[in-house]
Amino acid sequence: MQLLQPDTGTLQSDLAGYGGIEHPHGPADGRQVRLVLMAPPDARISPDFQDVQCKPSWHDELMGRMQQFRGSVYLEDGAVERRQLSRDGRHRVAIDADSWHLLALDGTGNMCGCVRYYSHASGTRFQELWVRHSALATSKIWGGAFRQAVDAELQQARQRNVSYVEVGGWAISSERRCTTEAARTALATYSLARILGGCIGITTATVRHSSSSLLRRIGGSPLRTEAGELPPYYDPQYTCEMEVLRFDSESPAAKYFTLVDRLRSDILSVPVVCRTSPRAPWSYHCYPNRRPPAAQFSTGLYAAQRA
Repeated sequence: MQLLQPDTGTLQSDLAGYGGIEHPHGPADGRQVRLVLMAPPDARISPDFQDVQCKPSWHDELMGRMQQFRGSVYLEDGAVERRQLSRDGRHRVAIDADSWHLLALDGTGNMCGCVRYYSHASGTRFQELWVRHSALATSKIWGGAFRQAVDAELQQARQRNVSYVEVGGWAISSERRCTTEAARTALATYSLARILGGCIGITTATVRHSSSSLLRRIGGSPLRTEAGELPPYYDPQYTCEMEVLRFDSESPAAKYFTLVDRLRSDILSVPVVCRTSPRAPWSYHCYPNRRPPAAQFSTGLYAAQRA
Protein backbone atom coordinates (compact mmCIF):
# COMPACT_ATOMS: atom_id res chain seq x y z
CA MET A 1 0.00 0.00 0.00
CA GLN A 2 1.48 3.33 -1.06
CA LEU A 3 0.32 6.69 0.28
CA LEU A 4 2.24 9.40 -1.55
CA GLN A 5 1.05 12.75 -2.73
CA PRO A 6 3.93 14.51 -4.48
CA ASP A 7 3.82 17.84 -6.18
CA THR A 8 4.50 16.12 -9.48
CA GLY A 9 4.47 19.36 -11.43
CA THR A 10 7.65 20.53 -9.75
CA LEU A 11 9.18 17.18 -8.83
CA GLN A 12 12.11 17.33 -11.22
CA SER A 13 13.14 20.91 -10.42
CA ASP A 14 12.83 20.37 -6.67
CA LEU A 15 14.96 17.24 -6.71
CA ALA A 16 17.60 19.03 -8.76
CA GLY A 17 18.34 21.09 -5.65
CA TYR A 18 18.67 18.10 -3.37
CA GLY A 19 21.42 18.63 -0.82
CA GLY A 20 21.55 15.24 0.88
CA ILE A 21 20.14 13.70 4.04
CA GLU A 22 20.98 15.38 7.30
CA HIS A 23 23.45 13.41 9.40
CA PRO A 24 21.56 11.55 12.17
CA HIS A 25 23.67 13.15 14.89
CA GLY A 26 23.42 16.74 13.63
CA PRO A 27 21.53 19.61 15.31
CA ALA A 28 17.80 19.13 15.87
CA ASP A 29 15.55 20.90 13.39
CA GLY A 30 11.96 19.83 12.81
CA ARG A 31 12.33 20.47 9.08
CA GLN A 32 15.27 18.12 8.64
CA VAL A 33 14.71 14.52 7.64
CA ARG A 34 16.95 11.85 9.14
CA LEU A 35 16.89 8.26 8.05
CA VAL A 36 17.17 5.14 10.17
CA LEU A 37 17.37 1.66 8.69
CA MET A 38 15.94 -1.35 10.53
CA ALA A 39 17.47 -4.71 9.59
CA PRO A 40 15.57 -8.04 9.59
CA PRO A 41 16.70 -10.94 11.81
CA ASP A 42 19.92 -12.69 10.77
CA ALA A 43 20.53 -10.13 8.03
CA ARG A 44 23.86 -10.17 6.26
CA ILE A 45 25.07 -6.61 6.67
CA SER A 46 27.27 -5.02 4.04
CA PRO A 47 30.59 -3.85 5.52
CA ASP A 48 30.01 -0.55 3.74
CA PHE A 49 27.45 0.46 6.39
CA GLN A 50 29.21 2.78 8.83
CA ASP A 51 26.93 2.66 11.88
CA VAL A 52 25.57 -0.84 12.60
CA GLN A 53 24.08 -1.26 16.08
CA CYS A 54 22.59 -4.35 17.71
CA LYS A 55 20.06 -2.85 20.11
CA PRO A 56 16.97 -5.04 20.55
CA SER A 57 15.04 -2.53 22.65
CA TRP A 58 15.58 0.26 20.13
CA HIS A 59 14.59 -2.03 17.27
CA ASP A 60 11.38 -2.98 19.10
CA GLU A 61 10.61 0.65 19.86
CA LEU A 62 11.10 1.69 16.24
CA MET A 63 8.97 -1.19 15.00
CA GLY A 64 6.12 -0.18 17.30
CA ARG A 65 6.37 3.50 16.40
CA MET A 66 6.51 2.71 12.70
CA GLN A 67 3.41 0.51 12.86
CA GLN A 68 1.52 3.13 14.87
CA PHE A 69 2.55 5.86 12.44
CA ARG A 70 1.49 3.75 9.47
CA GLY A 71 -1.80 2.97 11.17
CA SER A 72 -2.56 6.62 11.88
CA VAL A 73 -1.77 7.67 8.29
CA TYR A 74 -3.85 4.88 6.77
CA LEU A 75 -6.74 5.54 9.16
CA GLU A 76 -6.76 9.27 8.42
CA ASP A 77 -6.72 8.54 4.72
CA GLY A 78 -9.59 6.06 4.93
CA ALA A 79 -7.45 3.18 3.69
CA VAL A 80 -8.19 1.12 6.82
CA GLU A 81 -10.83 1.07 9.55
CA ARG A 82 -10.11 1.30 13.27
CA ARG A 83 -11.00 -2.37 13.73
CA GLN A 84 -8.14 -3.33 11.41
CA LEU A 85 -5.57 -1.84 13.80
CA SER A 86 -4.33 -3.18 17.11
CA ARG A 87 -5.56 -1.70 20.38
CA ASP A 88 -2.62 0.68 20.46
CA GLY A 89 -3.21 1.75 16.84
CA ARG A 90 -0.64 -0.40 15.05
CA HIS A 91 -1.03 -1.49 11.45
CA ARG A 92 0.63 -4.88 11.65
CA VAL A 93 1.40 -7.31 8.86
CA ALA A 94 3.24 -10.59 9.21
CA ILE A 95 6.13 -9.68 6.92
CA ASP A 96 7.11 -6.60 8.97
CA ALA A 97 9.28 -8.71 11.25
CA ASP A 98 11.30 -10.18 8.37
CA SER A 99 11.77 -7.00 6.35
CA TRP A 100 14.11 -4.07 6.10
CA HIS A 101 12.41 -0.80 7.02
CA LEU A 102 13.59 2.63 5.95
CA LEU A 103 12.29 5.23 8.40
CA ALA A 104 12.28 9.00 8.03
CA LEU A 105 12.39 11.04 11.25
CA ASP A 106 12.23 14.80 11.55
CA GLY A 107 14.77 16.74 13.60
CA THR A 108 12.70 16.36 16.77
CA GLY A 109 12.51 12.58 16.41
CA ASN A 110 8.91 12.34 15.16
CA MET A 111 8.33 9.81 12.42
CA CYS A 112 7.32 11.34 9.10
CA GLY A 113 7.74 8.48 6.62
CA CYS A 114 8.39 4.76 6.27
CA VAL A 115 8.72 2.05 3.64
CA ARG A 116 9.13 -1.74 3.90
CA TYR A 117 11.63 -3.72 1.79
CA TYR A 118 10.96 -7.48 1.86
CA SER A 119 13.69 -9.44 0.08
CA HIS A 120 13.28 -12.96 -1.30
CA ALA A 121 15.96 -15.33 -2.51
CA SER A 122 16.15 -15.64 -6.29
CA GLY A 123 14.65 -19.14 -6.15
CA THR A 124 11.39 -17.97 -4.57
CA ARG A 125 8.12 -19.10 -6.16
CA PHE A 126 4.93 -17.10 -6.69
CA GLN A 127 3.05 -18.91 -3.90
CA GLU A 128 5.66 -17.69 -1.41
CA LEU A 129 5.15 -14.00 -2.23
CA TRP A 130 3.06 -11.65 -0.12
CA VAL A 131 1.53 -10.16 -3.27
CA ARG A 132 -0.24 -13.47 -3.87
CA HIS A 133 -2.89 -12.14 -1.44
CA SER A 134 -3.64 -9.06 -3.54
CA ALA A 135 -7.02 -8.52 -5.16
CA LEU A 136 -5.43 -8.74 -8.60
CA ALA A 137 -3.89 -12.12 -7.82
CA THR A 138 -7.27 -13.53 -6.79
CA SER A 139 -9.20 -11.99 -9.70
CA LYS A 140 -11.01 -14.53 -11.89
CA ILE A 141 -10.29 -12.34 -14.92
CA TRP A 142 -6.74 -11.14 -14.31
CA GLY A 143 -5.33 -13.58 -11.74
CA GLY A 144 -3.79 -15.94 -14.32
CA ALA A 145 -2.17 -13.12 -16.29
CA PHE A 146 -0.85 -11.57 -13.09
CA ARG A 147 0.80 -14.80 -12.02
CA GLN A 148 2.27 -15.28 -15.49
CA ALA A 149 3.78 -11.78 -15.37
CA VAL A 150 5.23 -12.27 -11.88
CA ASP A 151 6.65 -15.68 -12.81
CA ALA A 152 8.49 -14.00 -15.67
CA GLU A 153 9.92 -11.44 -13.24
CA LEU A 154 11.03 -14.21 -10.88
CA GLN A 155 12.72 -16.00 -13.75
CA GLN A 156 14.59 -12.82 -14.65
CA ALA A 157 15.76 -12.44 -11.04
CA ARG A 158 17.04 -16.04 -11.10
CA GLN A 159 18.90 -15.48 -14.36
CA ARG A 160 20.60 -12.39 -12.95
CA ASN A 161 21.13 -14.00 -9.53
CA VAL A 162 19.57 -11.07 -7.68
CA SER A 163 16.88 -10.91 -5.02
CA TYR A 164 13.21 -10.53 -5.78
CA VAL A 165 11.81 -7.78 -3.57
CA GLU A 166 8.35 -6.68 -2.47
CA VAL A 167 8.21 -3.01 -1.48
CA GLY A 168 5.22 -1.73 0.47
CA GLY A 169 4.02 -0.43 3.82
CA TRP A 170 4.61 3.09 2.62
CA ALA A 171 3.28 6.04 4.59
CA ILE A 172 4.14 9.75 4.51
CA SER A 173 2.84 12.27 7.04
CA SER A 174 0.18 14.56 5.59
CA GLU A 175 2.26 17.72 5.98
CA ARG A 176 5.03 16.22 3.84
CA ARG A 177 2.98 14.62 1.07
CA CYS A 178 3.16 17.69 -1.16
CA THR A 179 6.92 17.97 -0.75
CA THR A 180 9.66 16.04 -2.52
CA GLU A 181 10.22 13.90 0.59
CA ALA A 182 7.99 11.19 -0.86
CA ALA A 183 10.03 11.09 -4.07
CA ARG A 184 13.35 11.02 -2.22
CA THR A 185 12.21 8.15 -0.05
CA ALA A 186 10.99 6.26 -3.10
CA LEU A 187 14.33 6.81 -4.84
CA ALA A 188 16.13 5.70 -1.68
CA THR A 189 14.68 2.21 -2.17
CA TYR A 190 16.70 1.98 -5.39
CA SER A 191 19.78 3.03 -3.45
CA LEU A 192 19.14 0.52 -0.67
CA ALA A 193 18.60 -2.24 -3.23
CA ARG A 194 21.98 -1.51 -4.80
CA ILE A 195 23.67 -1.66 -1.40
CA LEU A 196 22.03 -5.03 -0.73
CA GLY A 197 23.20 -6.54 -4.01
CA GLY A 198 20.54 -5.45 -6.51
CA CYS A 199 17.01 -6.64 -7.14
CA ILE A 200 14.01 -6.89 -9.35
CA GLY A 201 10.98 -5.77 -7.41
CA ILE A 202 7.24 -5.33 -7.27
CA THR A 203 5.04 -2.86 -5.44
CA THR A 204 1.40 -1.81 -5.25
CA ALA A 205 0.49 1.87 -5.45
CA THR A 206 -2.77 3.71 -4.96
CA VAL A 207 -3.95 5.80 -7.89
CA ARG A 208 -5.95 8.33 -5.87
CA HIS A 209 -2.87 9.94 -4.29
CA SER A 210 -0.82 10.01 -7.52
CA SER A 211 1.43 7.38 -5.99
CA SER A 212 1.55 5.25 -9.11
CA SER A 213 2.24 8.34 -11.21
CA LEU A 214 5.24 9.22 -9.03
CA LEU A 215 6.61 5.68 -9.06
CA ARG A 216 6.29 5.53 -12.85
CA ARG A 217 8.21 8.80 -13.18
CA ILE A 218 11.17 7.53 -11.16
CA GLY A 219 11.43 4.19 -12.97
CA GLY A 220 8.49 1.92 -12.14
CA SER A 221 6.45 0.33 -14.91
CA PRO A 222 3.36 -1.88 -15.18
CA LEU A 223 3.70 -5.63 -15.33
CA ARG A 224 3.30 -6.97 -18.83
CA THR A 225 2.08 -10.20 -20.42
CA GLU A 226 1.82 -11.26 -24.04
CA ALA A 227 -1.56 -9.51 -24.10
CA GLY A 228 -0.13 -6.19 -22.88
CA GLU A 229 0.02 -4.22 -19.63
CA LEU A 230 -1.94 -5.31 -16.58
CA PRO A 231 -4.57 -2.65 -15.79
CA PRO A 232 -5.25 -0.81 -12.51
CA TYR A 233 -7.67 -2.66 -10.23
CA TYR A 234 -9.96 -1.93 -7.30
CA ASP A 235 -8.71 -3.22 -3.95
CA PRO A 236 -11.59 -3.74 -1.49
CA GLN A 237 -9.18 -4.03 1.45
CA TYR A 238 -8.00 -0.45 0.99
CA THR A 239 -11.13 0.78 -0.83
CA CYS A 240 -9.22 2.41 -3.66
CA GLU A 241 -7.95 1.89 -7.18
CA MET A 242 -4.46 0.39 -7.25
CA GLU A 243 -1.71 -0.49 -9.69
CA VAL A 244 0.95 -3.17 -9.49
CA LEU A 245 4.30 -1.85 -10.72
CA ARG A 246 7.66 -3.53 -11.26
CA PHE A 247 11.08 -1.97 -10.88
CA ASP A 248 14.72 -2.84 -11.40
CA SER A 249 17.33 -1.44 -9.01
CA GLU A 250 19.71 -0.92 -11.94
CA SER A 251 17.18 1.01 -14.02
CA PRO A 252 15.75 4.07 -12.29
CA ALA A 253 14.64 6.83 -14.64
CA ALA A 254 17.78 8.16 -16.34
CA LYS A 255 17.40 11.68 -14.95
CA TYR A 256 17.59 10.29 -11.39
CA PHE A 257 20.72 8.14 -11.77
CA THR A 258 22.94 10.69 -10.06
CA LEU A 259 20.53 11.20 -7.18
CA VAL A 260 20.24 7.44 -6.58
CA ASP A 261 24.04 7.28 -6.31
CA ARG A 262 24.14 10.22 -3.89
CA LEU A 263 21.39 8.71 -1.77
CA ARG A 264 23.35 5.45 -1.65
CA SER A 265 26.26 7.29 -0.03
CA ASP A 266 23.90 8.95 2.43
CA ILE A 267 22.20 5.69 3.42
CA LEU A 268 25.54 4.06 4.18
CA SER A 269 26.07 6.61 6.98
CA VAL A 270 22.68 6.28 8.73
CA PRO A 271 22.14 4.03 11.79
CA VAL A 272 21.37 0.41 10.92
CA VAL A 273 19.46 -1.02 13.89
CA CYS A 274 19.48 -4.80 14.36
CA ARG A 275 17.48 -6.85 16.82
CA THR A 276 19.92 -9.77 16.67
CA SER A 277 23.63 -9.90 15.95
CA PRO A 278 24.16 -9.66 12.19
CA ARG A 279 25.52 -12.55 10.18
CA ALA A 280 28.86 -12.26 8.42
CA PRO A 281 28.64 -9.60 5.71
CA TRP A 282 27.28 -11.02 2.47
CA SER A 283 30.17 -9.67 0.40
CA TYR A 284 32.70 -11.73 2.36
CA HIS A 285 30.80 -14.88 1.45
CA CYS A 286 30.91 -13.89 -2.21
CA TYR A 287 34.40 -12.43 -2.16
CA PRO A 288 36.34 -13.99 0.77
CA ASN A 289 39.67 -12.69 -0.50
CA ARG A 290 38.48 -9.12 0.05
CA ARG A 291 38.14 -9.57 3.81
CA PRO A 292 40.01 -6.66 5.48
CA PRO A 293 42.19 -6.96 8.59
CA ALA A 294 40.26 -7.53 11.80
CA ALA A 295 41.10 -4.04 13.04
CA GLN A 296 38.99 -2.55 10.26
CA PHE A 297 35.78 -4.19 11.45
CA SER A 298 33.24 -2.18 13.42
CA THR A 299 32.62 -3.85 16.77
CA GLY A 300 28.93 -3.19 16.19
CA LEU A 301 28.89 -5.94 13.57
CA TYR A 302 29.87 -8.77 15.87
CA ALA A 303 29.40 -7.63 19.45
CA ALA A 304 25.95 -6.85 20.75
CA GLN A 305 25.65 -3.32 22.08
CA ARG A 306 22.83 -3.86 24.53
CA ALA A 307 20.44 -0.97 24.97
